[in-house]
Amino acid sequence: MSALRPTIIAARARLTEGMAEIRRAHDAGRSGWATSQAISALREEVLRRIWVEACDAVVPRSSDGCPAGAALVAYGGTGRGDVSPHSDVDLMLLYEPSFAPHTSDLAQRLVRDVFDAGLTLGHSVRTIEQACRLAREEPEIATSLMESRLLAGDSGLFERYRKKFRSFVRHQRRGLLTAVARSRTEECLRYGETVYLLEPNVKRSRGGLRDVQWARWIGFIRYGFSGLDELKEQEALSPRDAEIMAEAHEFLLWLRHELHFSADSAADVLTRAQQLRIAALRGYQDKPGLLAVEQFMQQYFRHTQAIADVTERLSARAVSHPYWAHVATVLFGHWVEPGVRIGPVGVRLDRRGARRLQSDWDAVVRLAELANLYHTQLAPDTIEAIRRALPHLGDAPSASARRRFLSLLGHPGRLGPVLRELHDAGILERFVPGMERARGLLQFNQYHKYTVDEHCLRAVENAVALLDDPGPLGRVYRSLSGKWLLHLALLMHDLGKGRLEDHRVVGVELARQAAAEFALGDDDAQTLIFLIQKHQMLTHEAFHRDSEDEETIVRLAVQTGSPERLELLYVMTACDLGAVGPNVWDGWKSDVVTRLFHRTMQYLAAESPATTNAEFYAQRRAEIAAALGPEGADPWFARQVAALPPPYLHATDARRAADDLRLLRGRGGQPAAASARYRDETGMLELTIGTSEAVASGIFHKLTGVLTGCGLEIRAAQIHTFGDQQILDRFWVRDPDFQGPPPEHRIAEICRGLVDAVFQQQPRPPRFRKLWQSGAAAGLPPAPPRVNIDNTTSNRYTIFDVFAADRAGLLYDIARTLFEHDLSVWRARIATYQVQVVDVFYVTDRDGGKCHDAARLEAARRRLLEVIVSSGESSSAAPADQR
Repeated sequence: MSALRPTIIAARARLTEGMAEIRRAHDAGRSGWATSQAISALREEVLRRIWVEACDAVVPRSSDGCPAGAALVAYGGTGRGDVSPHSDVDLMLLYEPSFAPHTSDLAQRLVRDVFDAGLTLGHSVRTIEQACRLAREEPEIATSLMESRLLAGDSGLFERYRKKFRSFVRHQRRGLLTAVARSRTEECLRYGETVYLLEPNVKRSRGGLRDVQWARWIGFIRYGFSGLDELKEQEALSPRDAEIMAEAHEFLLWLRHELHFSADSAADVLTRAQQLRIAALRGYQDKPGLLAVEQFMQQYFRHTQAIADVTERLSARAVSHPYWAHVATVLFGHWVEPGVRIGPVGVRLDRRGARRLQSDWDAVVRLAELANLYHTQLAPDTIEAIRRALPHLGDAPSASARRRFLSLLGHPGRLGPVLRELHDAGILERFVPGMERARGLLQFNQYHKYTVDEHCLRAVENAVALLDDPGPLGRVYRSLSGKWLLHLALLMHDLGKGRLEDHRVVGVELARQAAAEFALGDDDAQTLIFLIQKHQMLTHEAFHRDSEDEETIVRLAVQTGSPERLELLYVMTACDLGAVGPNVWDGWKSDVVTRLFHRTMQYLAAESPATTNAEFYAQRRAEIAAALGPEGADPWFARQVAALPPPYLHATDARRAADDLRLLRGRGGQPAAASARYRDETGMLELTIGTSEAVASGIFHKLTGVLTGCGLEIRAAQIHTFGDQQILDRFWVRDPDFQGPPPEHRIAEICRGLVDAVFQQQPRPPRFRKLWQSGAAAGLPPAPPRVNIDNTTSNRYTIFDVFAADRAGLLYDIARTLFEHDLSVWRARIATYQVQVVDVFYVTDRDGGKCHDAARLEAARRRLLEVIVSSGESSSAAPADQR
């Protein structure tokens, strides 16, 4: 590798020195825009020197000292001048066809020298015709060229290019607006279609810096200029909107600079670790019920929501000019009531309708009803009219407006988007207690992906989507007569967050307030309170307790009290979990919750195929005997069928039970036998291990060690005792290495490992596969570990609840520790939420009974905490566990 030329060494030194000075000024409080300008000036100083030397080396000079027919043009962020420390340098070598013989040499020299100087280059080499043709074909190229700026070279060439490009944009205005809007929508879908992401991309997510750029592009395409001040002068932006955009732009620029400086790379994602650091840097302090980081993120979301709102209004006016929207509404729309038309652009108002909004809450909600009824949107100018009317309406909606709002909630239709439009306009919080405080409220925990208000809105959207669901959830949702009550509960269920008290306790107070303000009847009020107070109950019983245990069913039925409430709670649970984040509500969770719902409903509504448990057990044993066929006459099988435990009979269909018995029978004199089957409906691999009490002691932790060592994620486990001291262990696992069923060789490997674990009296400690965490889990501070012991819920078992940060081998360590304290695991529920695990173990003492030895339980609890903490510290930088 040849040595760098002195000019390039000097350029590198100048950039290093200049960026260090800029970093010091940033740390001292320099504004985001001033920092961008300083970076731009520094880079341009270096680039012009490189340009001059490159031209001297390969290009003949004109009389004025500049090469004729070539220009160095900055575009994109470099052209705008709003760059960050690690932004790419976007340059175009613009040239005349007559300059073509020199183009290749000059371009190669420029690229090499800019790279050697230490800048990351995005470049292109084009004639005027090529630039305009590519802009016509690719909207991303068109937008980047809209903010071209001459850095050096032939100014006459650049001026011809500028005029030609502006002429192209003027003639392609409508198509460009549509194409660029589509491109921006696709980008939002990739990086965050909602403002309220817990780890947003400050550049590309909705409401980020890209939307500020989108506003500038709209101005350039529609009005011929892109500056926010120019848009304000031409009344394309109101003075207030221009002020909001400028303030938010400054905030995001500073924030992006801070992310780049901190990471020493082009880091645009505001991770949770960065949120904590920057909240402290900006001086936020914890308040009662509200963390410093949550306050900082509320400020972030206020700015990004403001940008999204202003850009949306500007876009709507540009894509559908008010005059043409009016013409289309007149020609193709129809009056639905005085002052209100339905047309191609949605629900629109004339002057009379807009005046009515100033004093009538009923009129506001009526517009939302019409949008829902006609399955259309509130037109952008209608939303703007609602915003303008809001200060004149007063804080408290009228009683008739509240009744109309409940009616709106009762009609699914287009309810989700309509509620979002009302929320964006500031209307929803006037009707729903707690919504104003929840706006942009970060949930800084290991579970949620979205802010509180976004989570609640998504929960309602999940419910409405069930109209077309062919499964049991869809059938139950469609049958609900009080959908309005479900939708109101979903809107409110998490609004108690961000305070000192448990959010369910605060939620009850908010529910009482809502019941009073909406003048609900006593039954409806009590149901609303129940749904908000108990919205986590079905999740808890399904995943943190043994959902096949008769005690669980009875307890859930008693607390629910009626089939109607159980149906509401069932749908609410699915919609709530589905709104936590992508793929949280999966096939396995749906199967577990649905089974629990059906069994509890049978208890509440007396819809069981057998009127008593005894009759049900007798019927199920008869079905199993029939499934065994001629083998059922074997005394061994008859003895096993008669001894099958009730939880097993509830959890297992007849054909599966017959297969389990055959597995145990086929074991013969071997210590263990294993089988597997894949369930498409849950995406889970169901593993079954048959053994006997003689060798079963302590095998649970050995089996978990094998499964986690194979890279499997364990979701649940059950152990059943049959006749003749037969033991059946069942695990439900997911194999992340395969989408769909694992291949036969993989299943055989897993089963062989399980059988070998039973054989080995002193097995070697398992080795666990390590995977690096990504996304929201990376850098997220875990909650402190907890171990709770519950000796009251179950009559037969002692229950250990373990809350800990996920890591390699955690489940194995917990199970082994329980075994070392003479506790046998009979049921397990395994749940992982990003980096947090909630594992539940039903245990007995070695005699098979509930453990009443308080000293032993406390010793086990303390030891579990020691194991979790000590192993966690030793692997604090380690990858996550495949559970």
